[in-house]
Parts: sequence; structure tokens; C-alpha cells
Amino acid sequence: MTFSEIKKKDWPSYGVGDTSYQAAGGEAGIRKLVDDFYDAMDRLPGASKIRAMHPVDLAISRDKLARFLCGWLGGPSLYAERYGSINIPQAHRRFEIGSSERDAWLSCMAEALKNQPYAEEFKQYLLEQLYIPAERSRNKA
Repeated sequence: MTFSEIKKKDWPSYGVGDTSYQAAGGEAGIRKLVDDFYDAMDRLPGASKIRAMHPVDLAISRDKLARFLCGWLGGPSLYAERYGSINIPQAHRRFEIGSSERDAWLSCMAEALKNQPYAEEFKQYLLEQLYIPAERSRNKA
């Protein structure tokens, strides 16, 4: 199944207020997810192209993604506090991102989600929702 084919479900308990942020374990849980995500990017062969789009030292990349996800999941706006507002397509325009790069990014996230103590339905919900910013980053066919 491709990420484009993920079936949309009705997730009544997530996406309202800070429920998703809390389900992810707050900032600490999100930072662990992000660490596992970048670790997956380093080791998955299919992620080598997207890994090359990042600096060798991932400290700032890890911080930016964790802060973005905190706010995006309904928690505090930590990204804006540190880095200002973000426009996802504009932030990624210098990279050639097509469907395969989007799917590689989502595969790294799916791999990282395996290591999280989240409820299985939240893992599915989160991966489905992450398709949206991943797709917004795509700038080529």
C-alpha cells in the first residue's frame, strides 16, 4: 500500500484541543519520536536521498521537527517561539521532493512509530495526518 492509499478513518478522540499532543506524550514523547525518526532515516536504505537533504549534524533538524510537531499536534507553539512562523511548501522549496521522497519520509515516521508506546489507533491516526504536511512538501510530480 502506498501512503496515498491510506484509508481515511473517523478519529473522534484525536485532533481536538491538545488530545493528540497528550497522546504523543507531550514534548518529551514527541522528541523521542523525532529522535527515532531521524535514526530510521540514517539506517533505512530507501531514505538515503532524503537524508542527503539534511545537514550531517541533525541537532537543529531534530529540534525544528520536534517543535513543529508539538504545535501541530495541539500543544504549545514551540516552533514559532524559537524560529518564527513556518510555511511548509516554502521551507522545502529548495529540495526536489516528489512522491518517492514524501513516501520515504513517511516510511521513516512509520518506522519510528513502531518504537513509541502510543495506542495503536493513535499511531494509525498520526501517520494518516502526517501525510498532509508530507504531501504539502512535495514540489515535483
